[in-house]
Amino acid sequence: MLETSPRRWRWAASCALLLAGCAHYTPLPLPTAPPLSASPTVTAPLTIDQVADLALANNPDLKAARLRRGVAAGQAKQAGILPNPTLSGSLLPLISGAGSAPAWNIGLSQDIRALITYAPRRRAAQDSQGQVAADIVWQEWQVAGRARQLAADLILADRARPSYASAYQLLAQRNARLEQALAAGNLTLTGIAPDRVALQAARAALDGVDQKRLALRSQLNTLLGLAPGTNLPLAAEPTARPFDAAAIRAGLPDLPGRRPDLLALRLGYAAADETVRAEILGQFPNLVLGAGVNSDNAHVVNGGPNISLGLPIFDRNQGGVAIANATRAQLHAEYAARLAAVQGEVGAMLAEIEQLSDQLTIARRDLPAAQAAAGQAQTAFDAGRLDERGYVDLVSNRFAKDQEIMTLENALLDRQIAIETLVGDGLPTADLPAEPGTGR
Repeated sequence: MLETSPRRWRWAASCALLLAGCAHYTPLPLPTAPPLSASPTVTAPLTIDQVADLALANNPDLKAARLRRGVAAGQAKQAGILPNPTLSGSLLPLISGAGSAPAWNIGLSQDIRALITYAPRRRAAQDSQGQVAADIVWQEWQVAGRARQLAADLILADRARPSYASAYQLLAQRNARLEQALAAGNLTLTGIAPDRVALQAARAALDGVDQKRLALRSQLNTLLGLAPGTNLPLAAEPTARPFDAAAIRAGLPDLPGRRPDLLALRLGYAAADETVRAEILGQFPNLVLGAGVNSDNAHVVNGGPNISLGLPIFDRNQGGVAIANATRAQLHAEYAARLAAVQGEVGAMLAEIEQLSDQLTIARRDLPAAQAAAGQAQTAFDAGRLDERGYVDLVSNRFAKDQEIMTLENALLDRQIAIETLVGDGLPTADLPAEPGTGR
């Protein structure tokens, strides 16, 4: 009894060590309410870059996408583990006959084809892991760019609303006086029809601005993971980073080396190329090598090597090779198409920026004259030297010029932010993986 107790303790300790190295199940219940924040910790109005940082930290889709890194890392880890050998054995008790003992056998074998394809499959998994990381960085670029654009559009819409409201109020006051004159019989319906049309157009324009502001606010809250109706404080002006069109144009030839989506495609293509190698090696007949020992029921013991070879009569892995080649060809075409579109996208937007800049220059050049005419009209109208119709037309022209300038500024800033998103200006690059084939 004293000798068996230590043995039992050793067996128990061995079992405990084996169990300690195993994974354990932990429940992960689904959320019962949307994980939205109703009160962001913001102490001052945010610039568009600060809004982009907040989106990178809080966007629900990005939080979910980043967990794909863990899945890819697990797949790469699994691909890097050598295939286990197989241990087999059996015990055959004596049931009848002339034997005197149970028969038994034990053997150990290894799948050789799994070892042959091990290296390319491991490299393919590593490239796939890098592809996931690059895809996530590209998604971060899109989220940050969208956050910048929504914030800038919202700031400019808030800034533009007073102009639209003033234009509507001016026409509403005139229309009220005209309606009184119509009721008194001093004007005809034909005479006030143009003013009614102008009033309705001003009302529609003001409603359009309010609808746009509400839609932008809702989209921004969704992007930032905020509860509906949250009023995030924003800066009064959409302070943008300096935009150097010449530098961007000069950097276009190097853009494919900096775009995460192109790097992701290259890594995906590298993984597909390694898969082609693995599938070609998979044409090797399924070979299993091993050794075994057995004893029959007469205590005769035999031992030696054994081999199992699959005969490639029907399946020579033709399907696997065909699928791998087709996948690689598809990724090759996708990369070529994306590469062809990269410079075209940026080049087209740079041309739009040049056009918008010229139009904005002309509009700003004409603004002082419109402001001066509106000021003179106010003075003349107050002194009784200008009728109300002329006064309203001149002041409305100034509001229209203000609105034209703000519309052009909005369009120009949208294009600039879009280009910055395409070239990664001010966007995260620290998590970009290495080029295919490096660091292995």
